[in-house]
Amino acid sequence: MDEAVGRRREVMVVLPALMLAMVLAMLDNMVVGTAMPRIVGELGGLSHLSWVVTAYVLGTTVSTPIWGKIGDLYGRKTIFMVSIVIFMVGSAFCGMAGSALLGGPDGGMAELIAFRALQGLGAGGLIVNVMAIIGDLVPPRERGQYQGIMAAVMSLAMIAGPLVGGFITDYLDWRWAFYVNLPIGAIAIALLAVRLKLPRRRDRVRIDWLGAILLSIGITAIVLVTTWGGNEYPWGSWQILTLVAVSVVTMALFVQVERRTIEPIMPLNLFRDRNFTLISAIGFLLGFAMFGVINFLPLFQQTVQGATATNSGLLLLPMMAASMVVSLFVGRAITATGTYKIYPIIGGVVMTLGMWLLSTMDAGTPSWLTGVHIAVLGLGMGFLMQTTMLIAQNSVEQKDLGVASSASTFFRSIGGSFGVSLFGAIFNHGFQRELTTRFGAQAAEETVKGGGRMDPAALAQMRPQVRTGILESLASSISGVFGWAILFAVAVPLLAVFVKEIPLRGAPVAPPGEEERVTPAAG
Repeated sequence: MDEAVGRRREVMVVLPALMLAMVLAMLDNMVVGTAMPRIVGELGGLSHLSWVVTAYVLGTTVSTPIWGKIGDLYGRKTIFMVSIVIFMVGSAFCGMAGSALLGGPDGGMAELIAFRALQGLGAGGLIVNVMAIIGDLVPPRERGQYQGIMAAVMSLAMIAGPLVGGFITDYLDWRWAFYVNLPIGAIAIALLAVRLKLPRRRDRVRIDWLGAILLSIGITAIVLVTTWGGNEYPWGSWQILTLVAVSVVTMALFVQVERRTIEPIMPLNLFRDRNFTLISAIGFLLGFAMFGVINFLPLFQQTVQGATATNSGLLLLPMMAASMVVSLFVGRAITATGTYKIYPIIGGVVMTLGMWLLSTMDAGTPSWLTGVHIAVLGLGMGFLMQTTMLIAQNSVEQKDLGVASSASTFFRSIGGSFGVSLFGAIFNHGFQRELTTRFGAQAAEETVKGGGRMDPAALAQMRPQVRTGILESLASSISGVFGWAILFAVAVPLLAVFVKEIPLRGAPVAPPGEEERVTPAAG
């Protein structure tokens, strides 16, 4: 009991800093998502809307395994703080995209995409290190309640994000959607420097840089295939076929390197564990659903339903509140009972129901009904978010905790990357098809690719007949995105049924004479 009390005191000392880092990662996604219609309205390029998010997700995806592994090898404190600094630098440059400081508005969207990739590189180390640090300090049986708290913080950040983003978009400038990260990051770094104490790691290590490079090239090629295929280039074009070949070759080489290297970025032996493999697949599918909602709901609410940026943030409250309440409940229940298998099954079923409800929306759907639909989706996410991380961590040895945490985040991120790319292509194709049906091929081409300035203010200046046709086209294409998402959501509970209920490990007890090794020291 005294050991548990001491452990709780130790965690609570550093928890505010960890929560701020979590807020930093989650707040950015929601603030930028809410401000996106205004960003596109100023910088142009509606056809590149998905790339603003894809670049960020891609940067996060390729860097996450590296952050997790070097945290295991070198210790997480310094690595964690470096990732925050990179995230802050990327945020500052994103805020300057298209401004006079960087040469003016020409090329502003390209600048924003590039800086979002840099921001994503830093973001890859935020959530994975928070979860791994909790894993360092707390055994799995007690971890549920703390991960429940972190999930609640994530939900609160996702609630606050649209409100902050809406306020910034309506009353300030969209650039502050990125600048707001700077003071939060500075406070988090200061708290971590003073309060965070972690066990020391091995001194002599070897980083699997070749594996990291191959993985980065392979994932980048795969995402480019899903983004450009059938959109920028025909599926049978030499550009797409070359990218497919690059992805196949690099991923095959990556597997060979990981089999032979001493310290692999992604140890393949982890996938011999059934739970680890299943939960990685579930995380991938969860990323599909989560990022699809975050990116297309604000567009639907602001353009189709006519909500201001602030109000569209408020309309996301039901999803975040439902997710927060369920996450807290699930965390406490897992700590009290030590069982967890039922929660991803329930979450997958409810998430599928939420996706189906969203797919039924059209231009006449009232805002309150949209709120009900996304609340159902939030319930499903609450059962899944932290449970997947807990199962992944419980499937590996303590020395591979960072790798397990990064793998869980990696597959969720790559699912998001695939999802945003695929859903973006589905949206663009569906939108152009709907416009072609209503206005003809030439008008559709000009609307989708001719600058893409189609924010609410621009829509208000159009003739009623044209505006109605565009809004109906947007509603239909966005609903189609959610319809496709059902196919991925329904696989979650089907996979979760096969998760094996393995008892959560309790508090580790140090063997005689090794107390010094497990005693926390400055990391």
